Parts: sequence; C-alpha cells; structure tokens
Amino acid sequence: MASDVVRAAGGVVWRVRDGQVELAVVHRPRYDDWSLPKGKLERGESELAAAVREVGEELGSTVAVSRRLTRVEYTYGEVADAAGATSKTVAYWVMRHVDGTFTPSDEVDAVQWLAPKAAAAQLSYEVERRVLDEYDATPLPDSTVVLVRHAKAGKRSEWRGDDAQRPLDATGVEQAGRLVEFLTRFVPDRVLSADPVRCVQTVTPLAEALGVQVAVDPAFSDDDFAAAPIAAEHALLALARPGRVTVVCSQGSAIPGLLAAVAPWLGDVETKKGAAWVLSTVDGVVSAADYYPHASR
Repeated sequence: MASDVVRAAGGVVWRVRDGQVELAVVHRPRYDDWSLPKGKLERGESELAAAVREVGEELGSTVAVSRRLTRVEYTYGEVADAAGATSKTVAYWVMRHVDGTFTPSDEVDAVQWLAPKAAAAQLSYEVERRVLDEYDATPLPDSTVVLVRHAKAGKRSEWRGDDAQRPLDATGVEQAGRLVEFLTRFVPDRVLSADPVRCVQTVTPLAEALGVQVAVDPAFSDDDFAAAPIAAEHALLALARPGRVTVVCSQGSAIPGLLAAVAPWLGDVETKKGAAWVLSTVDGVVSAADYYPHASR
C-alpha cells in the first residue's frame, strides 16, 4: 500500500435496547460531523486490533467482534491530513457492545444509539452509509464459531511416538500464547479441541485466560473427520447456539472438509498452522466466514 495512504479501522457497533437493534454513531467536534467509530492504526498494529482499540477509546465500549465488513478508501480532497497523506483506507467489523460507559473527550463529545436507518441518515458521509448498506445485507449473527488450526508441532517424521501425542514445538508454544490476544476479541465463552495433544495445547492458554476448561471432542480430529465427516459437520453446527461464542481447535484436513460442508461458497480454504476462520451463524447456518492467516502473529 502506498505510503501516502493512512490506514485506519473501526466498527459498526450494535446493541439491543427494548427489543430493538441500535447502532452507535459518534460526533467529532473537530470536524462537526457524525461518523462510525474508527481511528488510525498505531505502528505495528493490525487492523483488527486497531478497530477494537479505537472503538473502546471513542465509545468506552468493550465489544465482541463477529464478521468482517468492507474496507473503504477515500481522499481528503484538496487538503492533506496532518501527516501529509491524501487518502485513507478504513477496515470495518461488526461488533456487539458488551459493556462500558461513554465518556466525552476532545475527539468525541457525543454518542447516539440509533435504529439502523436513523443511524445511516445521521452519518455525515456517503462512504460510511455504504458500510451500513453492507451491514444490512446480512442478518446479525446470533452465534460465532472460531475454527483454529493447531500451532506448529515440529516434523511428524522426527516424532517416534504416537502421533496423537506429538506436542507443540517452541514456535508452536509461542503461537499458542499469541493466539490469546486475537481470540479474546471475539469474547468466547467456551473452548473445544480435537483430541491430539498439539490441538489441546494450542488453545490451553486461551482457556486459562478465560477461566474455562478445554472440552475435548475427537470429532474435530483428522482421523475422526475422515471416518465420519457428516458427524463432524453436525458437531460443528451444534455449537452455533444463540448467544454463544466458541473456539474450536482442529487439524489441517478436517478444517477444509468442514468448511466445504458448512460454507460451500468459499474458494481456497487451505489453512495455515495457527490461522483461524471466524464463522458467523444465523439460526444454526453459517452466514459469513472470514479467514485470518496471521492470527498467531
């Protein structure tokens, strides 16, 4: 990406109040405009990390991320920003407000929670109304399942014991630790794993951070998937219960097979070790699938 483009990220943040969905729009006194909460990436920060951080700073909200939305780009017109950039790209995610209280600041002095149509009308910029159009195009997910491939475990040819007992190597242990920050942005409430040791070890740091136990389900292993793929598919979709967010650690053959069954519109579903697919579901059916190849960075 060109050096004269500012990278930013934000969210379409929603909550339910009196049985109705409301979206957050913020007022920025510097520009006297209404916009979606967003902000610039810090050095070395990922777009997702920046989106969650900026929403927290502008709304005071702890959020649960779900599906990825569009990335928009626009120019500043005849005036560059303070850094000399002439255009900005902004990546957005759908985020559920979990808790938190707004505190006015110099950057954002007011927040309104509005019905989606009213929120679109309140926004000052057409480019952000197009973001809400994409948000509206797919029903809000009622559940999220994050499907993670286990971290690195060394070469199979160099392991003399039962392959199911092959543990993570040093790189894999580091990957497992780094996955915690990524996965907690989705606010999971349960953690499952296929039975190979390397799978369990990949999500153990997350389970410890959440204060839950890793539930082991062999259905998500390569061997069990090969023997009974439909049973594995049913086990995955059974996790898509309203209000639940589940992390499942699986393997390199089972994951593409599961994705082909539950999200057949996807193209390439090859999944790197330590990478993740975030599956948004509505009424037990996968409505969106987002791939994060660098989840463990």
